[in-house]
Amino acid sequence: MSVELEEFAPGRWRVRKTAQKCAKSDLPVPYVISDIMDPVEQVDGKFYTSKSRFRAVGKSLGLIEVGNEKQTNKVRHASTSRAATEKRNQAIKRALEQVRSR
Repeated sequence: MSVELEEFAPGRWRVRKTAQKCAKSDLPVPYVISDIMDPVEQVDGKFYTSKSRFRAVGKSLGLIEVGNEKQTNKVRHASTSRAATEKRNQAIKRALEQVRSR
């Protein structure tokens, strides 16, 4: 294996290396997310067109930014057994009797 040198400046040498190809996509430019948005009102009453400024003001006011995912309703798992229903009804009846006896 021989080492090949190249002169890159007068009197300065370095080992010649083969150029490596950069990983490139078929897109003409890199994908960049813009900081610009349509004017949106923040709780301070001012309108912002910069996403970063909008978020900074919200954060300084103690707000939490929520995404656009759909909220799901919490499923309530009520007991359907006859014993649990009877126990619940007795507890309600007892509470009503205590309130009425006062």
